[in-house]
Amino acid sequence: MLNVALFGMTAKDWRDKNPKLDGNIRDYADVAQLVCLANLENLNAEFIRAGLSQPERLLKLNASAITQMKSLLGNPGVRKLK
Repeated sequence: MLNVALFGMTAKDWRDKNPKLDGNIRDYADVAQLVCLANLENLNAEFIRAGLSQPERLLKLNASAITQMKSLLGNPGVRKLK
């Protein structure tokens, strides 16, 4: 679910689209995406504890991913890490 929230596809979808690449979608993520993904993992755990359903969590995680990626990509310090 976290991959769908951030990348817009499941790990299986990514593997199907990239059969010649080794590893998984996270192996090809940039620094900003990895930071965002770590944050989404924590948010998802909190949403589970709060009793949110999977569809509710996905909507909230996707909205958070969009906000975080805009913020991270707009940060000159993060851009230097690429």
